[in-house]
Amino acid sequence: MYRIQTLNEISDIIYQHFGSDYTVSKDESAPDGVLVRSASMLDAGFAPSLLAIARAGAGVNNIPLDRCTAQGICVFNTPGANANAVCELVIAGLLLGNRDIVGGIGWIQGEKGKGTDVPKIVEKGKAAFAGPELRGKRLGIVGLGAIGVLVANAAIALGMDVVGYDPAISVEHAWNLSSMARRALSLDELLASSDYVTLHLPLNDKTRGLFGTEALAKMKTTAVLLNYARAELVDSAALLAAVAAQKLRGYVTDFPTDEMLGVERVLPIPHLGASTPESEDNCAEMAAAQLRDYLETGAIRNSVNLPDVALAAPAGKPRVTVIHRNIPNMLANISSAAGKLDINISDMTNRSRGDIAYTVLDLDDGQAAIPGLCATLTEIEGVVRVRAI
Repeated sequence: MYRIQTLNEISDIIYQHFGSDYTVSKDESAPDGVLVRSASMLDAGFAPSLLAIARAGAGVNNIPLDRCTAQGICVFNTPGANANAVCELVIAGLLLGNRDIVGGIGWIQGEKGKGTDVPKIVEKGKAAFAGPELRGKRLGIVGLGAIGVLVANAAIALGMDVVGYDPAISVEHAWNLSSMARRALSLDELLASSDYVTLHLPLNDKTRGLFGTEALAKMKTTAVLLNYARAELVDSAALLAAVAAQKLRGYVTDFPTDEMLGVERVLPIPHLGASTPESEDNCAEMAAAQLRDYLETGAIRNSVNLPDVALAAPAGKPRVTVIHRNIPNMLANISSAAGKLDINISDMTNRSRGDIAYTVLDLDDGQAAIPGLCATLTEIEGVVRVRAI
């Protein structure tokens, strides 16, 4: 029986993956797995039973990754599950940031009560809200992951000229990208040549505040910046200064902060990127499936702190998984521990990710010796966590 704790309201679609051998509750005190959306876990204490956390979304800044890794807790996210929802809102942001549609709507709403004069008022005042078309303009996309690729393809369909910058683009995403999208050789090149720049990159120590005074100064004064990734990618003070000095035509963000509100030519959207029922279902389903596979088979897919490892079900034989530091002689020590207990390893899988590694042992029989093996493996220096499946 597996126990799953939910920290947010989450789609009932998860029950397609959690059958009768699972209990799912927000009140679970000793869970094997946690499903979370936006709830902060940064200061949470983790029960010794906790094996994995699945985030129904892409960002994991609400989860203490270093602490999870140190305790052998696998953390998953759901990249691409909300990609279409975010892509659609980016296209909306391009239109809203390009033509003053929001301003026009607000203006005409204020003319309520003018009766039959409203059509005349519209014709007289509409010129104040005119703006250019997107067709033929250049869109620069920083980050060509699942969302960035969808945005690129949609923008090309609208007749835009698309350039992208992503030194770490995956083969999968490259295959899905339209051949009409062109590659920028540097971020500086993209910023200098684009009429619109949209951000789709992760937040980390290298990208935090990346779009500050220096980067913004390289953009066209007529350009619009769109941020549907993370607020902290953009230096708020530098952005507001650039807009105020008319060194940037506008800013569209899905991450409003107090200083952004009420500022002319800043369009704050209340974090609606993934706010569709389809997106919520997709994220919940992917998170649940990944969590189930890890608990039942040890397979890892879309982890943000452990290496991905594709595994079939154990097929009735014992399986032991080991999370350990990625250091020399570890595999020899693991094999030796099994050999000393006369346990034969029929198959061994090992993957690493930076300083951490994951080893899976499929064993021939030896079921009775598994507790002893797990205890012995736990004593090896550098081993973080051992689990029998």
